[in-house]
Amino acid sequence: MLIYIEIKYRSSSRYGDPLEAVDVRKQRRICKVAAYHYAQHGRREGRPCRFDVIGIYGDGRIKHIKNAFEYQSSYRD
Repeated sequence: MLIYIEIKYRSSSRYGDPLEAVDVRKQRRICKVAAYHYAQHGRREGRPCRFDVIGIYGDGRIKHIKNAFEYQSSYRD
């Protein structure tokens, strides 16, 4: 399985939760890059893929959301 991971760090909550930074617009951008990479490296083997998000907090906490979002085929930004 190919796993595409977006990692976001926030030293404080001033700008919100790091996981919230991966909004629909960001998901589309990640999917666009992943589609190119997958075409070059994953399709030949027929590997499935998923999209994870990791949030790292200033106090040392880490949250890992497996399969955080589905593939977005629309690339409008």
